[in-house]
Amino acid sequence: QVQLVESGGGLVQPGGSLRLSCAASGAIFSIYAMGWFRQAPGKQREFVAAITGGSSTKYAESVKGRFTISGDNAKNTVYLQLNSLKPEDTAVYYCNAQEYIMTEGKGINHWGKGALVTVSS
Repeated sequence: QVQLVESGGGLVQPGGSLRLSCAASGAIFSIYAMGWFRQAPGKQREFVAAITGGSSTKYAESVKGRFTISGDNAKNTVYLQLNSLKPEDTAVYYCNAQEYIMTEGKGINHWGKGALVTVSS
């Protein structure tokens, strides 16, 4: 089983920065990709960024150039650096891990409980 724990959320002023962390534990050997999603008040959950085991990255257009996703395999942790923050970035940010179970030939998504990021003056 895979467990994900986010940390690093908080209050920041517009134009400021934060770094979110997501620590994975459990059966992490089966994880092939990790990423971040977010959900703002009254909005649907949306994709933010993802990284694969080969360090290939992908970003939503709304955050490209401002956010950076990275991983530390030795620490089983993925990070999201949030720069040039805007009020519309305010949301609960959820860590995601994609697991492939070879013996069953299927993939499974795991989610953390979320970290709140509030961007306000």
